[in-house]
Amino acid sequence: MFKSLTKLFNQPEQENTSKQLENEIMLFVGILVEAAEIDGKIDETEILIIKKSVINLYKISDEKVDLIINKCVESAGSPNLLHSFTSKINKEFDYDKKINLLKILWEIILADGQIHDFESNLIRRLSGLMYISNIDCGNVKKRVLLKINQIN
Repeated sequence: MFKSLTKLFNQPEQENTSKQLENEIMLFVGILVEAAEIDGKIDETEILIIKKSVINLYKISDEKVDLIINKCVESAGSPNLLHSFTSKINKEFDYDKKINLLKILWEIILADGQIHDFESNLIRRLSGLMYISNIDCGNVKKRVLLKINQIN
């Protein structure tokens, strides 16, 4: 009887943890898709970067990532979505996770080899909304540029 009571009380916590993780992944992908869409189009290279990043970070299946990305692409560009994402990110993510998100954002922005004015503005807004210092933002950009230059 004690085991079944323990199991009963532990079950909602596990479901809650799973739901929290799913919400975190949705936030992460949502902000990445918003960044990819800011220049007016989301290309396959940007989607691939998002997909690889999410799989590496969260160790989830290709199919699940595709579902999440598609869901986020459908709602991309909605008004006030960016502010909504960042307020939730500030509640859910620690500073290191925000830096990792910023790194992937830079990878997406630099995927086409150029930084558009809208993308530059987005990074400044996002880093400010996520309370990431200008120094850290610049350092992340330098690391991503170095990585891209080593690949090419």
